[in-house]
Amino acid sequence: MRRHVGEDLSTKYDDDELLNLIDIVYDYYESNGLLELDLSDDDDELDVEDLMEYISRMLRKDKRAQLSVEDARPLLEAYLEYEESLDE
Repeated sequence: MRRHVGEDLSTKYDDDELLNLIDIVYDYYESNGLLELDLSDDDDELDVEDLMEYISRMLRKDKRAQLSVEDARPLLEAYLEYEESLDE
């Protein structure tokens, strides 16, 4: 993630903040059934805007979170790019 967002954003947050973002993403996946094993050929499309709204809500709720909602989007995009690279 850090390599894909540039040095300014990369050094702004520690690993715990990045892991918190990934935890929020997986909570979203779990609550939306996106971690279920699906043997059909139908790929569930990820609604990135809905995921971003969920991340925004969770970050606002978490009083200890340092990650800003504005910075979450490029980090999320970097993480999703990483996930896609695993499928290749």
